[in-house]
Amino acid sequence: MPKTTPADNQTPADSDNQTVSGKTLRPKRFASYETALKYLDSHINVERSRPAHLKEDTFQLARMRAILEALKDPHRDLKFVHVAGSKGKGSVVEMAASALTACGYGVGVYTSPHLTDIRERIRIGDQPVSIDEFARTLGHVGAAAESVAGDHGPATYFELLTAMAFRYFAERAVDIVVVEVGLGGRLDSTNVITPECSAIAAIHLEHTQLLGDTLEKIAREKAGIMKPGVTTYTFAQDDAVMAVFRETAEAVGAQLKVLGEDVDFSWRFEASPELGPHARVCLATEHSNHEHLPVPLPGQHQAVNCGLALALLDGLRQRGFDTSERPVAVGLEKTKRYGRLEEVWQTPRILVDGAHTPESVHALVKSIGAHIRYDSMVVVFGCAADKDVVGMIDKIGLGADKIIFTRATGNPRAMDPAELQRLYSERHGKMAQVEPTLKDAINTAAKSVGRGDLILVTGSFYLAGEAKARLQDAAAKKAGSQVEPKG
Repeated sequence: MPKTTPADNQTPADSDNQTVSGKTLRPKRFASYETALKYLDSHINVERSRPAHLKEDTFQLARMRAILEALKDPHRDLKFVHVAGSKGKGSVVEMAASALTACGYGVGVYTSPHLTDIRERIRIGDQPVSIDEFARTLGHVGAAAESVAGDHGPATYFELLTAMAFRYFAERAVDIVVVEVGLGGRLDSTNVITPECSAIAAIHLEHTQLLGDTLEKIAREKAGIMKPGVTTYTFAQDDAVMAVFRETAEAVGAQLKVLGEDVDFSWRFEASPELGPHARVCLATEHSNHEHLPVPLPGQHQAVNCGLALALLDGLRQRGFDTSERPVAVGLEKTKRYGRLEEVWQTPRILVDGAHTPESVHALVKSIGAHIRYDSMVVVFGCAADKDVVGMIDKIGLGADKIIFTRATGNPRAMDPAELQRLYSERHGKMAQVEPTLKDAINTAAKSVGRGDLILVTGSFYLAGEAKARLQDAAAKKAGSQVEPKG
């Protein structure tokens, strides 16, 4: 299997015009990167839209296929790994991509949402697409989308980004693309690909107004990424979820492999002077033998996610990729956290995490207790109104010494922090503070903590990302312990 590492400054030949169905397709030209972002933002963004405001035809693969056809189907020149799930899929993507990079491959990475910069979603290794390439690629994709809008309707924000990623990676001739499903699976824009192998991480109740109000319904949407002849990896979950997975795999002719059942997998939690408390995993097949590898991300829940990443690497090895044990171990160790218990400020210590389901919030609280020493913890919390708010409030209340409710800026789905406070007081009989903005919440938290204390910002990726961006900006402007993010 060839290995290529596309040069960071390589600019593909830009054939300005394309011929589609006998018509000349001229790419859009943007005066600046900011103009390109405004064009992208003019399209419906499902991530920031209330479910009730979405039309029935918002989710359809026909439009995505038409856009890609107008771009001469760049995805057909690529090899993929596809990862779905309610929680943990991003972690699986990052671990698999980091290991593949260490194996010497040029690895495209497509994830969502982003924390601080939209270009994080389209990367080769750790290198995001450049500003110039982002605008240029959007120009081609925008023209293609407009050319098919008459028959299929206007493209969405996520469809444009997905087509951009596929075109960009095809132009850079990457060896493999690791793709995170955006929403659900069956009708997700990424589900036009046929991957080398795929994985489905943990299934939780989420996006219930769009995906269904039971685990079975949500599992069926996630299982929609299964393809004939393609192996899908997962781990043992709720019986109803597993029944859906097995039924779907049989119906489409996919092979389902379960860690611990069809794949020899085990893990344990331990502590060492070098790594402190951490999980270690073992995975063995006829082709690979990974023994006692430290899981690079904190929390016991990351053990099975690491197992899925290793299973995907083994699946690729069976498809001709060289994913030998030593470079895989080196790559795993270099996995970036990207909003997963990520420290973004040192004094006071401020961590951000994108946990947004009761299960992931509970895992987060347990991870902090297992991995981090602190005297007291102040939680800055905000979430979307269409999530399991009560479930998350119950879990975050188990670990927080003080809670400040707030909301992410510019997110119409964000829940009113005063309502969060009311629910928390009703269920726990405890007081909590409310701040109208994240800036105010962080400053209030910073004034109430001491040297050994911890501030955690969580509840959504948008809140975590906004906190990281503000604190990065503050760090660039001044040093010291006073936290004053700009407004």
